[in-house]
Amino acid sequence: MTVATPSLATTSVRPVRVGGFDATWLLWIAIIAVLLFLVVSPFVYLVVTSFTAERTGGFTFANYGVAWGRARYVEALFNSLRLGVVSAGLAGLFAIPLAWGVSRTNMPGRGFVRMLVLATFITPPYTGAVAWILLAGPNAGWLNRFYMFVTGSEAGPLNIYSFTGLAVVIALYSFPYIFIFTSAALELVSSEMEDAANILGAGTWRTMRRVTLPLTLPAILGGLIICFLEAIALFASPAMIAIPARFNVATTQLFQFFGNPVRVEVAAAYAMPLLGVTVMLILVQRLMTHRKGFVSLTGKGGERRPIQLGRWRWAMFGYAMFVATLSVFLPYLFLLQAAFAKAWGRGFALDNISFRNFHFVLFEHATAAQSVINAFLFAGAAATAGVIITLGVAYIVTRRLVPYSGILGFLCIAPFVIPGVVLAIGFYAAYAPPPLALYGTALILILAFTTRFLPIGYVNNSAALRSINPEMEEAVRILGGNRITALRRVVAPLLKRSLLGAWLLIFIPATRELSSAIFLYGPGTKVVSVMIFDMSEEGNFEYLAALALLLQVLTLPLLWIGQRALGRDFMLRRIAT
Repeated sequence: MTVATPSLATTSVRPVRVGGFDATWLLWIAIIAVLLFLVVSPFVYLVVTSFTAERTGGFTFANYGVAWGRARYVEALFNSLRLGVVSAGLAGLFAIPLAWGVSRTNMPGRGFVRMLVLATFITPPYTGAVAWILLAGPNAGWLNRFYMFVTGSEAGPLNIYSFTGLAVVIALYSFPYIFIFTSAALELVSSEMEDAANILGAGTWRTMRRVTLPLTLPAILGGLIICFLEAIALFASPAMIAIPARFNVATTQLFQFFGNPVRVEVAAAYAMPLLGVTVMLILVQRLMTHRKGFVSLTGKGGERRPIQLGRWRWAMFGYAMFVATLSVFLPYLFLLQAAFAKAWGRGFALDNISFRNFHFVLFEHATAAQSVINAFLFAGAAATAGVIITLGVAYIVTRRLVPYSGILGFLCIAPFVIPGVVLAIGFYAAYAPPPLALYGTALILILAFTTRFLPIGYVNNSAALRSINPEMEEAVRILGGNRITALRRVVAPLLKRSLLGAWLLIFIPATRELSSAIFLYGPGTKVVSVMIFDMSEEGNFEYLAALALLLQVLTLPLLWIGQRALGRDFMLRRIAT
């Protein structure tokens, strides 16, 4: 790549110095201070709070006694662990055949299937949970009503308000993690190894089971671990399904500790094992997916040809459409029906169609429209702050500007191992009390969103900076500029597309973030995810569906921009990093 910089050759730019000190160091110090404020301080406060007596402020283990002194509290944690195992297993059943079909075979519609996986991935889990309540609610759910109509039975077979129902819903909206990890690994497997198995008498299916998938086993296990962690960290789906089903999981139990009165010390103590499990499994997952050579390559990566499935390719496509029906087609069909219905239970009758729900949430509801505006404003601020902070940290780390700079990179990645509810409790403990007293303000939500998605920005910016030759920046410095000039005049222009991608990758999930927002919002700072959750508790499914669809529609232009600038898989690629 050739970069013309005539202005640098003709303009003398001198370093900015204050008393002989290069002022760029003030920027690095500020970035490091902000990173400590966002990541280290809430975590330290979380641990300290778990050992702090509520009344005296002294050191105590009593919070742990309260947090783990009741059988139902312990049972909630075991329910979460069991839910994680079952959900991850089901997600693997959905994802692994799809990944093999898309990456290694001549299955028709492979691009279409990838698009459907993306549609699943960008669907908020709580929206999927609401859709499945409409579909599989006992007796009133559409699938149960159809079954009763066909068979004449008095009751339907499905009950979403059960452990199995919750596990299926979580699996349907977390399987893209396994899909991306597995498909990325499958695309590296050389066809020569499969050819060797075929020469020795193995058929297509046996080769897939005995050769292809074992080579990608570390990636599959890594994806399963991410799905497990997603399941135990989710709040909205369990709150909508598990609480009516009368069983608790760890996240809903944490939410109950924030009832009246708020017991943040007990919540902090209860969060510690959840955090420990998450950290341990993330370390295992990183070791697995960063192993070198778990797929064997020959020559320049080996030749990779699609496996010819014959007439079975249509069976493979049928399975893909079955999964898409469960995760995309049926949920969105009945969300649309509810959004445009006067009463969702009356069905698709013409006299039941109305735009009333959209008019109500946009113009009549006291806070619904404002919650959408809040979500986009807070997400925009968080994305901008996240990109700036992670660009600065990535630059410090990749250029090794300070001693032990790798620690800064670790701190940027650290929020990935902290579940959203645990992070929110840390922010509450650190910044809700005086002197800052930020609880319920827009600032605490922006800070929490920024921290929550720092890993996305850092991974993207770090990878982009490693692709830029440092000699280009040195040329600026030789001509009299400092590092800020190099960043502004050389690095930033070269990274425009990457910075846009990092901003979108933070902004889109931040608009629908619930697990941290539910603990930190105030009366004037409610965001759309919290509004949707409140409407689900009130049973206002028509208004809820309209609001959820508005959120999805407003996201589509951003996806289009990202796909035009960065490629069609830009949202999915982030989970394989």
